[in-house]
Amino acid sequence: MLLTPVDNSAIVAALDAALDGGPAVLPLSATDPRADELRAAMAPDEPTLPGTTVVVATSGSTGVPKGVELSAAALEASAAATHARLGGPGQWLLTLPAHHIAGVQVIVRSLLAGTSPVLRGTRKFDDAVASMTGGRRYTSLVPTQLVRLLDDPVGLDALRTFDAVLLGGAAAPARLLDQARAAGVRVHTTYGMSETAGGCVYDGKPLDGVRVRLAEDVIELAGPMLASGYRRAPEATAAAFVGGWFRTTDLGVLRPDGSLDVLGRADFVINTGGVKVAPAAVEEVLAAQPGVADVCVVDLPDEEWGQLVAAAVVPVDPLRPPEVEDLRAAVRARLGGPATPKVVRFADTLPLRGPGKVDRKGVQALLRGTLP
Repeated sequence: MLLTPVDNSAIVAALDAALDGGPAVLPLSATDPRADELRAAMAPDEPTLPGTTVVVATSGSTGVPKGVELSAAALEASAAATHARLGGPGQWLLTLPAHHIAGVQVIVRSLLAGTSPVLRGTRKFDDAVASMTGGRRYTSLVPTQLVRLLDDPVGLDALRTFDAVLLGGAAAPARLLDQARAAGVRVHTTYGMSETAGGCVYDGKPLDGVRVRLAEDVIELAGPMLASGYRRAPEATAAAFVGGWFRTTDLGVLRPDGSLDVLGRADFVINTGGVKVAPAAVEEVLAAQPGVADVCVVDLPDEEWGQLVAAAVVPVDPLRPPEVEDLRAAVRARLGGPATPKVVRFADTLPLRGPGKVDRKGVQALLRGTLP
């Protein structure tokens, strides 16, 4: 039977017991409006796959609930590889929701290191950090959290005390990473998902035991951290987990040195006038321009082109946004005419879903609402 704790402290206790052979855990948030829907979809009264320790419920971009079943062996392999990459076990500060895989792994890593995870809760970041014990200290953030801490002198001082700060959940602009590292923050980008027990590629380099390959430019991953499959979904499991490999929905490039560049979701590719454009490439160019704090590139329907490249841009200074033509010119010079956004609109913030992920459907709705 799956337990369904609804707060972080209860999830910590349930995960601790599950790692010790207790009942599998389905972490749910008490405030998640989909909690009842997820419970029904995950069928907590039905058996899990043998060896399942935790089921992470995800909705993804489609909104259809899906449960990823992870064994203790997968969670432990991921945690051990993370600690090996970062320099050894330590205590972790939980700043993310415990019902997402990034939060689950913060708890698991602490427990396996023999320490108690520190739960930030509603405390200020620096107050939570002050309650941590000695030894190595780690935390995981999403880009939005990092931006706010860099703007907070007290929070930044606390952040500098960490031996490593993992940054995931969404693509991080190069300028944000440069700013953080220049400020003395030991930040590492991560790539992974629930199906890989969290991040398995750090700073473009696979963790120990992780294998990466491309199949028609789509990233495939293998290693001991892979999930057992999807709960009550044998067809989806058979399609995604083949021969010890997990087929992601992300496009990538493998460099000669073995590092991985993630280009974004394969199903996000924009086909405009017969030319395929990767939104992540356009976002990278726009995010590097002066005056741009955040950006999301999506497609909009168009009778002539099929799909338009459209960008929602959050300016650093709303009263002095960058010139639209300057933004377009930067993309045109780097990526060519087809990738140049035909629609550029400024926004105060980007809509989010989950732990810091941009809600692309929300961005599409936002942009459609600005069109004449």
